[in-house]
Amino acid sequence: METSTLAAAQEIDFSLWALFIRATFTVQVVMIMLTVASFWAWAIIIGKIIMFRAARREANRFDGAFWSGEPLDELFDKIGADPNGQSEKIFAAGMTEWRRSHKSDGGLIAGATARIDRSMDVAIAKQAETLNGGLSFLATVGSTAPFVGLFGTVWGIKHAFEQIAIAQNTNLAVVAPGIAEALLATALGLLAAIPAVVFYNKLSADSDRIIGGYESFADEFATILSRQLDS
Repeated sequence: METSTLAAAQEIDFSLWALFIRATFTVQVVMIMLTVASFWAWAIIIGKIIMFRAARREANRFDGAFWSGEPLDELFDKIGADPNGQSEKIFAAGMTEWRRSHKSDGGLIAGATARIDRSMDVAIAKQAETLNGGLSFLATVGSTAPFVGLFGTVWGIKHAFEQIAIAQNTNLAVVAPGIAEALLATALGLLAAIPAVVFYNKLSADSDRIIGGYESFADEFATILSRQLDS
């Protein structure tokens, strides 16, 4: 009897596709949701890695140009009022407000320093929004995917017990497929959640460092402009 049961179990297809096809509709929906969330999370992760590397390269390149000794007016004329780089946008925001603060007679409008600071702060906030875009989705996937997978597992096990009750047979050939289908949902939940959590922490730290660099540059630039105002 045991030999025949093992032989029957060995004939069952336990491939991922077969487990998905045999699962109930509810568990299939859970698996599809988790698979889509996983692919979406990886798309965000890869996109952010590329974006952050480009932002760091652009920041290093602009820092070299900014501290090269070239007059700031000439540098601003070169990059324009609406550049593509993130650091350049912050610099352009400050320089644009600096020029707008000059009167026709060459004097400065009162409160120029505060307006320049606010202009650069707004530019930094826009860049921070771009850098952090999508990270909230990673956090959501990391915190909810295991529970969604667990729901699929509980539902699948419930269905498996129902099948056992209908068949009134608890041998391995009856029990194993239902349990395997149910556990696949939990596995997919973990597969989606673990990379999302790991890369959310890493990308959040990278974003904070890049934004911190922008804020440091804005402070240094504001100090230079303030020194010129005082002189």
